[in-house]
Amino acid sequence: MRLIADLFLLLGASFLLLGALGLVRMPDVYNRIQTGTKSVTLGALAFLLGIGLLHPEWWTKLICIAGFILFTNPVGSSTIARAVFIAGVRPWQVESSDDAGATPTAADGGAAGPGSSSSQRPEPR
Repeated sequence: MRLIADLFLLLGASFLLLGALGLVRMPDVYNRIQTGTKSVTLGALAFLLGIGLLHPEWWTKLICIAGFILFTNPVGSSTIARAVFIAGVRPWQVESSDDAGATPTAADGGAAGPGSSSSQRPEPR
């Protein structure tokens, strides 16, 4: 049982690490919200399952915590995404063209607008 619990703890830690890496690697705030929410939810649930296997007397508390995480993470991330959209931040897009390659653009009218041919990655807001 200890080995299975350790595997779930390791799986949870891996998801949390990948979520942190996704926050750094994703191009815009919307992708970062999605990456953070999904990976942190899976990582936390795997972590809680590992803790529950190590300490069976904590199951009721851990189920309450898991329910809270499952309810608040999607609601919080969609609320943040909607607020960012209302604030005027546009999603990052790759402009398709007939040229040899596609160039990343920011649809928010910044330095690399939709009609721009700049190949620089837009700075996040």
